[in-house]
Amino acid sequence: MFAYELHQIRSAELIREAQNHRLVREALRLRRNARKAAAGEPGTDGRSTSHSDRPRRPRFARAA
Repeated sequence: MFAYELHQIRSAELIREAQNHRLVREALRLRRNARKAAAGEPGTDGRSTSHSDRPRRPRFARAA
């Protein structure tokens, strides 16, 4: 019974930690988008942009 309670406590702690991590990431993303929007940069719609205009490499190699 004691091990089960320790497991429950650890599980709840990990859930709180993950929620806090998600909150921090969201705040950073919003701050970054606000900074880009204030600077007038494109790409603030939430989608990532590539650093070059070249097309992406194919995901899988062609069969011989």
